[in-house]
Amino acid sequence: MRTEAEADSLDLATRQFLAARPQLFGIAYRMLGSPAEAEDILQDAWVRWQNTDRTGVREPAAFLATVTTRLAINRATSARARRETYVGPWLPEPLDTRADPQVGAERAEAVELAVLFLLEKLNPVERAAYVLREAFDYPHRQVAEILETSEANARQLVSRARRHLAAERREQVSPAEHRRLLEVFLAAARTGDLAALERVLTADVVHYSDGGGIRNAARVPVVGRTRVAKVLVAFAPRFWPGAEVRWVEANGRPAVLVSSGGEAKALLSADVSAEGIERLLWILNPEKLAPYVASLDG
Repeated sequence: MRTEAEADSLDLATRQFLAARPQLFGIAYRMLGSPAEAEDILQDAWVRWQNTDRTGVREPAAFLATVTTRLAINRATSARARRETYVGPWLPEPLDTRADPQVGAERAEAVELAVLFLLEKLNPVERAAYVLREAFDYPHRQVAEILETSEANARQLVSRARRHLAAERREQVSPAEHRRLLEVFLAAARTGDLAALERVLTADVVHYSDGGGIRNAARVPVVGRTRVAKVLVAFAPRFWPGAEVRWVEANGRPAVLVSSGGEAKALLSADVSAEGIERLLWILNPEKLAPYVASLDG
């Protein structure tokens, strides 16, 4: 039987873990782009926390963030290998951010689907450095301690990640303007209006569709205003008749959930700058859609 002191210690450990949990989830999700994988990481972190000699831990939240980050780096390394065999483009799994708009972050950074997608191109340590610094405002010294590197190197890791995102992504518009442009796009896409589509897309727009080999989707990205617009026009007669459209929030940005016969068919998200729509992200994989839809209605 557990002694009273052991029970009190476990109760305290539980409270400490639950207090840190939103931030731990925010770190793990930003690292992996998957709520389910983030939850797995938190389970592992909880087991480690239970089995740790906690009498020597002065800052439980910092200790747990370190454990979670290192577990996530390891998982991200293996996930990259798995995603190389994924059928078609791999897109992050959407998250309903209405209940917790910042997903445990001090700043709502690195949570948009387009940003998570771009962060996939970084190595896991660079990604961790960026997430800790930009989303959670960890000082470079603490980032260095978590990543077991020097403070100078931590600064370089964050700087490289920032440069990568800046090179790949123009400055974003407000949520209101984001929705307005997405509404214009949606109307044009549903009617197959080629000219209207070309007006709202940037010259170098990229169209990604993630069916995961389960649903029909383009297995390579489509690039360029004219090509993307023509694909959407050809797609319209097969996809939109009978479709129901619902405006939702996904990862802090307006998005469109498309259903047919009460079944979710796709989540449409976009990366939007002042120049127009830069990226179209279609999540069609039902294994990614189901948890998100359940969270909307939960």
